[in-house]
Amino acid sequence: MAWRGPWLAVLVAASALAGCAAPQPPGSRADLQERRAELQRAVADDPQSFEPRIRLIRILFRLGDGVAAEAAVKATIDAGGNRAVLRPLLARAYAMQGDGRRAFEELDGGPIAPEMMGEAAWVAGNVHLDNGDLASARDAYDRAVRELPRDSMLWVDVARFRNANADIKGARDAADYAIELDGTNSAALALKANLVRTEEGLRASLRWYDAALAADPDNAGALIDQAATLGDIGRYRDMLVALRHAATLIPGDPRIYYLQAVLAARADDYQLARSLLQRTRGQMDDEPGFMLLSAIVELQLGGEAVGASWAERLLAEQPDNFTARRVLAAANWADGDDDGAMAALQPIVDRGDADSWSLLLAARVAAEEGRGGVSADYQARAASLARGEAGPFAVDNDYGLVAMAADAAPLDPAKAIPAIAADMASGQYARAIARATRLRDANRGVADAHILLGDAALAGERYDLAIAAYRAARDLDAGERTTLRLANALYRSGDPAGSGAAILALRNRQPSSLAAERLAGHLAMDLRHWDQAIAHFDRVRQRIGNRDVVILRELARAWAAKGDDARALPMIALAYRLQPLNADIMRLYADLLERREKDQAAADLRDKADQIGR
Repeated sequence: MAWRGPWLAVLVAASALAGCAAPQPPGSRADLQERRAELQRAVADDPQSFEPRIRLIRILFRLGDGVAAEAAVKATIDAGGNRAVLRPLLARAYAMQGDGRRAFEELDGGPIAPEMMGEAAWVAGNVHLDNGDLASARDAYDRAVRELPRDSMLWVDVARFRNANADIKGARDAADYAIELDGTNSAALALKANLVRTEEGLRASLRWYDAALAADPDNAGALIDQAATLGDIGRYRDMLVALRHAATLIPGDPRIYYLQAVLAARADDYQLARSLLQRTRGQMDDEPGFMLLSAIVELQLGGEAVGASWAERLLAEQPDNFTARRVLAAANWADGDDDGAMAALQPIVDRGDADSWSLLLAARVAAEEGRGGVSADYQARAASLARGEAGPFAVDNDYGLVAMAADAAPLDPAKAIPAIAADMASGQYARAIARATRLRDANRGVADAHILLGDAALAGERYDLAIAAYRAARDLDAGERTTLRLANALYRSGDPAGSGAAILALRNRQPSSLAAERLAGHLAMDLRHWDQAIAHFDRVRQRIGNRDVVILRELARAWAAKGDDARALPMIALAYRLQPLNADIMRLYADLLERREKDQAAADLRDKADQIGR
């Protein structure tokens, strides 16, 4: 049936609901459901009226119901709709169902009306983004923005694309513009919350989640992200409230079970955590966080082989994930596989900054294998309780070839970053800084570009440049990776006060950061603020248990400084049990025993400490 002129005008006008002209109708999910019911009645009352059909399709898009949207678009075509105008809408319905192939087939299957080219480009951009084809997504979104420059929902997808491309500043600008165009856009407000979480910290993001949920109380994605944030700052009751609400909207969603499993594991209820993880029915098996949590839960429940399997899967994707390596080593060792345990530990203990836990386990494995000398070396390194400096990344290829490749394509990160690492490894710090500066100048909205320059400058002892680069990175990403680098650079430049301020700011923004909690504790110890130090270190101990020798030692020191030997003694006793070869621990233990009039035990410990020191 031929398409008649008035129907085309109605369709084009109605298409404004997705940004082709007038703004989309605001409202919560409940409002949209009411509009959906009204429009369904209108379509039933007047099947030949196309305006309610198009409005219904747009409402279904807003509700995320791709199946119903597909049916509605096809019904409109069957009723005489122009396929050239409706083609991008049908493609969007396919894309919403995760069927990018059918979406592209529809877009390529015939002509597209000129007034719908922006919509077609938008759909193509979304499919390319979901497929990980960022270059094609960029081109498609550029075309869409030229056609639909004031569509709030389009700018949300542009922000998603920029964030996926590590362009944090660009993502922030796009999200802000989406909110400027439509302050009730819950999706834009929720994305803004996620970006603020990265830029400014957990607590700062909460007001944006609240705003997103005020605009749409049934925004399930915002509820889940809010729940994860609440959990990270220790507000577990509020976390559960958000998850329960989300479960009423999207029952059976695997993300809900995963977050509930995280909460159960933090409460040491590993049986419940395992049950919740199993309820995801494999839908999150490829997520790194899920794999790591599964490995830990299985290890805690005695399933060493299963735990090792999960850790190995994660390491296949992230070979430098040292937490996964420690879990794998522990699982293999508990399962009697000494060779497997050592293989997992080797990349850690070969580094100068290896942690004492990994070194001690390596020492035990080496001893069981009859390598007494190697075991003694690992024990000595662990007993020092002082980490060395991390070395630069290794470069497998010939230095000259790496440098030539980077010189030919200085703005290609895949070529420039190995060359920068090679320059640093060979002491060519000026060349590393020059390469990193060019890369940073071309990617000022990307935190990693600033971090790379900061790392090169720090290695070359250009502290002012490193600090400036890390501060620029922190403005884009205020997490551990930027702030701890900044704190280190400030400390090495002779500004311990600035370093401490950076650490405390991280701790306030990211209460879940164990690194910030540890460093804040050490800072409090240096200032002799014993109560604050105890609070920081005890929060770490509650999270990780009594397995960190340094935390236990510092707690003992702080309690002893307050004159509370009754609390100091159990802490130092635990530390001594974990690390019986550390002279400082033995001397502190001896002092505390002597104050409790256990003179002989104290004398024995001092003798042992003296012998170790010889």
